[in-house]
This record gives sequence, C-alpha cells and structure tokens, in this order.
Amino acid sequence: MANQITSPRGTADVLPSDSARWQYVEGVLRSVCERFGYQETRTPTFEHTELFQRGVGDTTDVVGKEMYTMEDKGGRSITLRPEGTAGVVRSFIQNGVLAGTLPVRAYYILSCFRYEKPQAGRLREFHQLGIELFGAKSADADAEVIRIAAEALREIGIKNVRLELNSIGCPDCRPRYREALYSYFKQYEAQLCDTCRDRLEKNPMRIIDCKSPECQAIAAGAPMALDYLCDECRDHFESVKRYLDDSGIPYSVNPRIVRGLDYYTRTVFEFVHESAGAQGVVCGGGRYDGLVGMLGGNPTPGVGFGMGIERLLNVAASEGVEFPAAPAPDLFVGFVGDKGREAARKLVYQLQDRGVHAVYDINLRSLKAQLKYADKLNARYSLVLGDDEVDQNKARLKNMADGSETLIDIDPVRLAAAL
Repeated sequence: MANQITSPRGTADVLPSDSARWQYVEGVLRSVCERFGYQETRTPTFEHTELFQRGVGDTTDVVGKEMYTMEDKGGRSITLRPEGTAGVVRSFIQNGVLAGTLPVRAYYILSCFRYEKPQAGRLREFHQLGIELFGAKSADADAEVIRIAAEALREIGIKNVRLELNSIGCPDCRPRYREALYSYFKQYEAQLCDTCRDRLEKNPMRIIDCKSPECQAIAAGAPMALDYLCDECRDHFESVKRYLDDSGIPYSVNPRIVRGLDYYTRTVFEFVHESAGAQGVVCGGGRYDGLVGMLGGNPTPGVGFGMGIERLLNVAASEGVEFPAAPAPDLFVGFVGDKGREAARKLVYQLQDRGVHAVYDINLRSLKAQLKYADKLNARYSLVLGDDEVDQNKARLKNMADGSETLIDIDPVRLAAAL
C-alpha cells in the first residue's frame, strides 16, 4: 500500500458532517450584507505580487513574512492573496467600477493564504467575509460597516464580543505622530526585535502591532495617535462614536489598535471575543481613504472589514451556539425484489424532479439494512415497495419520528404534497 498523503500543514478539510455549519454561517453573512445593499464580488485567488507590496505595505508582517509568493512560467512574481481588499480595489479600478455611481457597496467570501504558525483559529489557508464601501468619506460610512459586523455577529448568535475603536489619523496629521513614535522608540532601539529595528526607520507605527513580548512591553508606553489628530480627524472620530451611540452599539476606545495593514487611515476597529485570549479578534477593519489612489485609481475614500469564518465557528462553538442540523431526506424509499427496486428508483427520480429530497438504497442491501440506513440518514418518512405494493399501486408511508403509518397511492404528485 502506498504511503498516505495528508493535507498540508495549516490547512483544514470541511467534511460533509461540518458543511451545514459553514453553509449556515455563510448564509447569515450573505443575508445581512444584502439587506444593507451590498452585492457580492469575486476576485482571483492569486495576483501580481506588486499589488500587495504597494497596497498592504512592505513593512507589514503579511508582506514581509507571510505571503505565498512564486514565479510563474513566464517569470512573473505571483502571490496567493493574503487578504481581500487590495484585490477588490485592483478589480474595481481595472473594470471602471469606481467611475460609476458612488458609493459602491460590495462583499465577498473567499479564501486567503498566509504562511504563519498554525494555531487555534488561525490557519495558513483561511476564509473570511469582507465588506468594502467605496466613495463615501463621511463618518456615516464607518458606522454602517460597523453596524453590519455587529448585526452579523448577533444573528449568528455570538454574544460575548466587545467593539474597540481607535483613530490613527490621516496623511496630514500622521507625520507629527510618526515623529513622536520615532523619538520614543529610538531610545529603546537596542531592545527591539530585529524586525522592529527595521520598522523604526520605515514605519514606527508597525512596532505597536508587534507580537514580541519585549516590543509589546516597550510599546505600552508609546505616544497615542489620538493625541496627534488634526481637527478634521478628531471631528470624524467623534461623529463615528456618536452614530454608534445612536445605533445602540456599545464600544470602548482602545488607543493601541493600529491593525496589521498599512493602508488604514482614521478609523480602525476590532470586535474582540471576551473569552478567546490572544485569538479573540473575530472581526477587524477600518478606513483606507488613500488605497485606491495608491493602486493607480482616482482618489476614492473607502472603509470596510474582514471577518474570519473559522474563528467565527470556533467562537460560536465555545459559546454553545446551536446551528441548524444538516438537511435530512424527506423520504427514504426501501424495496424488496427486482420489481420493488425498479419502482423505487423511478419514484425517487420523479420526486427529485419535483424538488423533494428523496433517496433509495443503491447498495442492494437487505430490507432490514435499508431501514437502518434510513434511520442513520434521519429521514422524515419512509415507505417500502415490493411486488404487492407495486401491483396495488399503494404503500404505507411511515413517519419515522412517531412510527405512525398512512396508506397512500404510489403517485409522485400526491407523495410530494404529503411530505
């Protein structure tokens, strides 16, 4: 026997027994997005590497350490998408979407790829819901996408989450904050990790996001962006908070949130699960007003978020959220003998054509084994066809929950109506 091939490290299979939970969560997410007026968009799984270097930022861990990058046969550098926003912006610029009526509201559910240490709720291939709102610079847009995230979490049934907000300023006020950060971290340069010593010169704000305990301890005393906001950014942030108050969405201001991607400006936010420890962030996002221009389009404001589906499922499981069961057959048709088998097959085909979830045994098992199989499938009803039933065109329809039986014509129209 050949050696068994297993899945690559950091990936996970979704088995048939698990798929109902995924479908339910994805269905809730789609429903919420569409209720708010968002339409689905889809982008390629891989893009030119330059897209992420320019859009995500070459000082981020994502670009510096975590991307799956390769050369194709034409010698071009290609990267599996590590996040969704940059690809959507590229798509909308290339296809002229942002030249039409604004704002543009879009969502996507896709897989992303990052080479990082696999751990609970974090895989090398993971899936996320993304929301993108382009063409609205007002705080109303920030509040809208946050409301979508809050509503999605509520409808899935996740309760123990808190919303944390911050503002990291804009190109007008960020330089002054950058200077303050540089001066602060410079005095600790020798104690910073190698990556953060490089960040000190390129983008000292990234040090705040470092996962090294030593760097985190140093960053705890760093200047806060809120103290360096210009009047316009401060007014914007106050408006976001006021609109959330109007929506009844509780929040706290966390001045240490900077998010992990360079394209963010002004509002940044996270929904954090209160009992999930280091992996508690189930949703994160913010505003990225400069990204479209950075990637070659006309300057267009944007705001959005990403919500990890694996982490949603893990958090829901920790809270004991009950998901709907996988769909069970409406009817299992058993049979005895060749005539019964022929009739069972034809009846099942006719019922399926009418939208009924009907099945029969294709393994030619004994009737006893067939009925055990029907139990395992959790079929709602069953009936058995043999010579007598076929000749009389009648069979007993059995309710598998209470055992009651009803004599019924073997007619697909009547059966479909009875199920």
